[in-house]
Amino acid sequence: LAPTDRPPATLGATLLACLAFTYLNPHVYLDTVLLIGGIAQQHPHRWLFGGGAALASVIWFTALGTGAHRLAPLLARATAWRVLDGLIAALMAGLALALLLG
Repeated sequence: LAPTDRPPATLGATLLACLAFTYLNPHVYLDTVLLIGGIAQQHPHRWLFGGGAALASVIWFTALGTGAHRLAPLLARATAWRVLDGLIAALMAGLALALLLG
C-alpha cells in the first residue's frame, strides 16, 4: 500500500502501459463495436447515439480518475481495504444467494 516502495515509472513506460490496457483489452472491441455499434444501428439517430455513448464514456472515466485521486489518502490505509473487501464479499454472497433462491 506504500507507493514509495518502488521508483516512479518513466513517462514512456506509463504511456506504453496505457496503450496496452486500451488496445489489448478485448472488452474495448466487444463493448464498442458489437454492443454499442449494434444498438446504435437500431437507433434512428445513430450518430447522436454514438456521440452520446462516447461522451458518457469520457465522463465516466474522468469521474473514475478523479474519484481515485481524491480517495487515495483514504485507500492508503489497510483498514479501508479490509472494509471495502468485506463489503464486496457481502455483495457477492448476496448475489449468489439471490441466484440460488431466485
